[in-house]
Amino acid sequence: MKVRFHLPGLRYNYPLNMMFLSLQKTFPHYFREGVEIASFFGEFPTSLWNGGRFSNGDQCDEKFIREVIKNINAQGVPVRFTYSNPCITEKDLDDPYCNFCMQVADNGMNEVIVVSPILEEYIRKTYPSFKINSSTCKEIKDIDTLNAELEKDYYMVVLDQNMNKDFEFINQIQHKEKVEILVNACCAPDCERRTGHYRIIDTQQRIVLENRKLPPEKRKPVPGWYCEAGDKNNLYTIRNNKQFVSPDAIWETYVPMGFQNFKLEGRTANIFSLIDSYTYWMLKPEYRDEGRLCLIYNLEQSHVISVHKPKPGMWP
Repeated sequence: MKVRFHLPGLRYNYPLNMMFLSLQKTFPHYFREGVEIASFFGEFPTSLWNGGRFSNGDQCDEKFIREVIKNINAQGVPVRFTYSNPCITEKDLDDPYCNFCMQVADNGMNEVIVVSPILEEYIRKTYPSFKINSSTCKEIKDIDTLNAELEKDYYMVVLDQNMNKDFEFINQIQHKEKVEILVNACCAPDCERRTGHYRIIDTQQRIVLENRKLPPEKRKPVPGWYCEAGDKNNLYTIRNNKQFVSPDAIWETYVPMGFQNFKLEGRTANIFSLIDSYTYWMLKPEYRDEGRLCLIYNLEQSHVISVHKPKPGMWP
C-alpha cells in the first residue's frame, strides 16, 4: 500500500523538505504505513505562470534553480511546477524565466500543474516529457465533468477541496488512483473570492515584474489582498472545516476506497506551522513529538532557524 503525499515549496520550504526526506530515511519507523513523498510542488518566485501564491518580487538565480531541481530529483522525488495562473495570454508563453525553469527540469521525471488551456497546450507541445496535472482551481463539482477530466491525458487531477467529504460524489469517481485530495485547505469552505484571488495574484506579479525594470520613481503600487480565512489559518483553525481530511480518515476511509494521492498546501506558510502539518499527517501519533523536535533541532543546527540569545551588558 502506498499513501503518496505531495508537499509544498521549491524555494522557501526547500531546506525543510530535504530535512523531512532525511528524517524518513533515518527513522522510517516514525512514519505511518505506506507514506511516500511523491512530489514537491510550487515554483521559483516570481514566476509569471505561477498561481495561488504571491512572493512580492523575490526571484531565484540560475544556480539555485539548477541545484534545487538536481538535489530533489536525486532523491527520487519529482518537482511539480504549480503554474495555475488562469490569466495567461499567448504573449506570456515566451516568458524567459518560466521557460528556463522548464528547460532545467526537462528530464522526463518532473511534472507541472495547469489551469490555463493556453499554457497547457504550449507545455504539451514544447515540453512533452512533463507529466501534466489538472488543477483544483478548475473547481469541478459535477461528477460527469470530473470523470471526463480523468479520461483525458492528465497524470493526475486535483479534486475541488469542497467535494472532499461529499461521499455520494466521490463514490462515483472513476480512476480514483488518478485523483489527488487536498487535505488541509486553508480557504474558507465554498469561498466566493477564490477566482478573484488568483486574478489579483496575476496582477500583482505583472506589476512587480514590470517594476523590476523601472527606476524607483516610476514604479507602480502593488495592490494588496487580505483574506480573513487563509492568511491566519493553520492546522488547528481548519480542523472543523468541511474540506479537512484527517490522517485517520486517509488510512481508514480514503485509501480503502482507492485514493492514493494527498496534497498538503503551504508554499508560503510559517515553517513551524508546516512542521506541525508534516508530522501530524505523516508520522505515527506516538512519534509526532519526537519527530517534530528532531526537525526543529536539525533546522536550527543547519542555520535555517535562528535562535537569538539575549546579550546583557558587562558587569562593572
